[in-house]
Amino acid sequence: MNEIILRMELFHSLLVITPWKLIGYAGVGIFAGRWFVQVIASHRARRSHFPRLFWYMSLCGSLLLLSYFILSDKSDSVGVLSNLFPAGVASYNLLLDIRQRRRDTRLNESEPVSAT
Repeated sequence: MNEIILRMELFHSLLVITPWKLIGYAGVGIFAGRWFVQVIASHRARRSHFPRLFWYMSLCGSLLLLSYFILSDKSDSVGVLSNLFPAGVASYNLLLDIRQRRRDTRLNESEPVSAT
């Protein structure tokens, strides 16, 4: 996974792309993209709103970045720590959201239907 896919000079710097870097770039893209999801959802709801997709993207992006920093030749403890905490927070919030929606579903199912 550390073999070079692309090597090129960009702005007087050498750019080297490996499969691990593609995984890291995907993690950064997904992690950053979650904010667009949140802004669009909040705009539609006309209030601050974090949809479940936001938490899935947070978790997925964090896990991709964790794999990049742990499994690649990067082996960077700062990168691991900076992505471990968001992965935990995203997992916890995703769990809370799933539990809340289950409670809401059960409450809606148990409410009697009123005849008008």
